[in-house]
Amino acid sequence: MTAQKQVDSSVSRTPTVASASAATRKPWKKKSPVEVVLEQAAKLREQIAEREDELKDMRRQLQKFEEARKIFEST
Repeated sequence: MTAQKQVDSSVSRTPTVASASAATRKPWKKKSPVEVVLEQAAKLREQIAEREDELKDMRRQLQKFEEARKIFEST
């Protein structure tokens, strides 16, 4: 009695061919450590700006809820 392995036909063991969009990619350009650090700093600045905008929106929403709470408590 030997056990037989079942091969899943949905999983292929060969690498897939690159898509058409990969052929249009820009060639890789080596970056200096300075360029990498500056790029990371720029990304962080963008993320901070986005989160500050989200925080401002959330503060406005909280203010509206606080005003509504005051109205409900006064009645």
